[in-house]
Amino acid sequence: MGTSSSSALARLGLPGQPRSTWIGVAALGLAAVALGTVAWRRVRPRRRRKLQQVGTVSKVWMYPIKSCKGVSVSETECTEMGLRCGKVRDRFWMVVKEDGHMITARQEPRLVLVSITLENNYLTLEAPGMDQMILPIKLPSSNKIHDCRLFGLDIKGRDCGDEVAQWFTNYLKTQPYRLVQFDTSMKGRTTKKLYPSESYLQNYEVAYPDCSPIHLISEASLADLNTRLKKKVKMEYFRPNIMVSGCEAFEEDTWDELLIGDVEMKKVLSCPRCILTTVDPDTGVIDRKEPLETLKSYRLCDPSVKSLYQTSPLFGMYFSVERIGSLRVGDPVYRMVD
Repeated sequence: MGTSSSSALARLGLPGQPRSTWIGVAALGLAAVALGTVAWRRVRPRRRRKLQQVGTVSKVWMYPIKSCKGVSVSETECTEMGLRCGKVRDRFWMVVKEDGHMITARQEPRLVLVSITLENNYLTLEAPGMDQMILPIKLPSSNKIHDCRLFGLDIKGRDCGDEVAQWFTNYLKTQPYRLVQFDTSMKGRTTKKLYPSESYLQNYEVAYPDCSPIHLISEASLADLNTRLKKKVKMEYFRPNIMVSGCEAFEEDTWDELLIGDVEMKKVLSCPRCILTTVDPDTGVIDRKEPLETLKSYRLCDPSVKSLYQTSPLFGMYFSVERIGSLRVGDPVYRMVD
């Protein structure tokens, strides 16, 4: 290094050492600052929020296989991709055609009669007129991975084997079916793909649920609907994950951020209802009219958001998981407010 360079270093308050040395020192200094910033972000206290109790968790359901019967649980983990009990996750299995297109109770209403018993290493499936089917949760890595199609979006699924495929085919008696399983190494459907025109929504990822990791409805909203119906319906028609008691009808529409147990959730959208709500969960018969027609008479969206919901009536709310944790039946439901 020449004399002029040494003088320049002196003017900057740096010793006259080789260029490679002081650049390394400077880089280390910058790295320390960056690490300090990261550390500060990690320990930075969460914004203090007021908690207002708005209800109590009265029931929790998981739906391991999309469109099959829900499993009532007393306690569950809540991950970024939805509920989990042990090794079993909510809507991580799905019936598909041989070409990979999803099949739900919209097309095969009798799927709702397939009941599931949870074990840590396998699921036990039962259906009218069928022998029990034992389904291992852990699949061989050699099982084929299918390119599947779910509401027009691509997603992967690992084939669950010929035995369970034949079981569903024999039960539904319409065409050959396969059962696929999602695993967390696969790419889920993201907010950007689910709602491409709604850029303001928080980022999250789901496997085979329709739209979000968590679906919540209050008991009071169901009671309000039943005052308008000739034939009363139960909550199983609407397949929520969480049922809440102790609030007013449709009060859940106003809940932006919730704390349940140690889980924080953030509202995504209202749940637009479809013909699936007309499938009787006890008979597997599709009515195609009620309770959907009655909901349309008083639960259509505001005209300002008609481009999003179209003519679908709204019943229940979708939430994303902002902080993972666990929740259980009996937990208070807190609204977090500034």
